[in-house]
Amino acid sequence: MKTSKKIPKTFFSFLTISALIWLLITFSKEYTTVITFPVNYKSIAQNQLLQEAPVKEIDITVKATGFKIIRTKIRNKTIQLDASQLNRKHKSKFYILPNNQKSKIQNQLLSDVNIKELGIDTIFLNLGLLTSKKVALQPNLDINYHVGYDLLGDISMEPDSILISGPKSRVDTIKYIRLNKLILSDVKANFNQEVEIVKIISQRNLNFNITKTKISGRVDKFTEGKLKIPFDIVNLPENINLTTLDKNVEIIFTVALSNFAKVSEASFKVDCDYSVAEKNNLGYLLPRIIVKPNFVKNLKIVPSKIDFLIQK
Repeated sequence: MKTSKKIPKTFFSFLTISALIWLLITFSKEYTTVITFPVNYKSIAQNQLLQEAPVKEIDITVKATGFKIIRTKIRNKTIQLDASQLNRKHKSKFYILPNNQKSKIQNQLLSDVNIKELGIDTIFLNLGLLTSKKVALQPNLDINYHVGYDLLGDISMEPDSILISGPKSRVDTIKYIRLNKLILSDVKANFNQEVEIVKIISQRNLNFNITKTKISGRVDKFTEGKLKIPFDIVNLPENINLTTLDKNVEIIFTVALSNFAKVSEASFKVDCDYSVAEKNNLGYLLPRIIVKPNFVKNLKIVPSKIDFLIQK
């Protein structure tokens, strides 16, 4: 009959205690090592803004017990560097000397974690003067209307401009801010669409007071209209007696049904400038519309040339 040999529990207890003693002895010793800390820059002047991302981490050589080193790494504390007093290198280029803030950095570490050396002696900051201005929003429209329908008036945006702020060197170059493309098909009713601004890499370091706007338009059914309108001849010398073969022109236009009743002969005024014909040695006059309602579209004059005779 076989008998199983069991390892006494006291052996495991002894092994565990030995391991703990070894860890205590090992981590109680002092070591010199390099720890990487994240960095934050505080007290940057309110009228200045970082134009480029500066150094995000700094290596620090420290001396401490193993326990303190482990706690420091687990804690992963962000080191605060004071950027209130900077040294200027060139225009918007400034720099910090971390060694000048060594005592402030030391105070941010755990007690008995002593700094031996900083891994970087100079940190450069690219700072621009903070400014702001209002710029227009530029729509990008692709709107197709249903047959017989069209826009009544102008398309509106609310708001139609945006307040941008950032480094003066960047803000001064911005003339307008583009919007994402608005695509509408077979439109036959009023529309009101929310559209966001275009987000592009070149807009980094710029802040916007809004990120979208509303584009709206009134749509109506349109019809064609025709009216016979008399015309005047202007700039005609007193010594010239001129006779035209036509006394009226026909104006063809499109207008929304809701405005059709508002259009009459009195809505238009047409003239022909004799001096234009004389200057260009033309044997005809060119009629032009000088007064019209602002709600009519697609104006056309028939005939486009007025023949005349000069009686001597």
